[in-house]
Amino acid sequence: MSEKVVLQRDDLRRTLQRIAHEIAEKNPAPEGLAVVGIHTRGAVIAQRLHGLLGELAATELPIGDIDISFYRDDVGAKAPAAQPVVRASHIDFDLTGRTVVLVDDVLYTGRTVRAAIEALFDYGRPQRVQLAVLCDRGHRELPIRPDYVGKNLPTAREERVNVRLEELDGVDEVTISEPQTAEALA
Repeated sequence: MSEKVVLQRDDLRRTLQRIAHEIAEKNPAPEGLAVVGIHTRGAVIAQRLHGLLGELAATELPIGDIDISFYRDDVGAKAPAAQPVVRASHIDFDLTGRTVVLVDDVLYTGRTVRAAIEALFDYGRPQRVQLAVLCDRGHRELPIRPDYVGKNLPTAREERVNVRLEELDGVDEVTISEPQTAEALA
């Protein structure tokens, strides 16, 4: 399967710095801000953004991560062998009245974000939820639009966007995998 690299380590670093600056600019009162990442890679990206925002705001912002496994609308629709891996959520602060920046790696259909918002509201009622994504690949099935986008990646539905992060994969990069042809599968 061939892959095309669309973001390398330095590109990814610059992209996250830009997103952090945009978040700080749009939210001049950092005391009401919190960052929550969607497991798994969204949580890692949220950690990085949290560090960058802390530097920009010169304050320690609350950070959390959320697992959406039980909030997905496709849990049962997949093959029984494809059951979700459930992780713990960590939101150890009050969401009420805060602006929560929800972070994910790739925005595709919008279903993951819908599930994350539903899960988030089980922890409290934030004043506002903003969405930050590293990559937006289009093909939305729900009316969800990110507030902050690292890179727009026009893709075919059959293609796959692969986000690899140093903390999990040993390398920072984003690639697009070409769809497999019938000959490659044989």
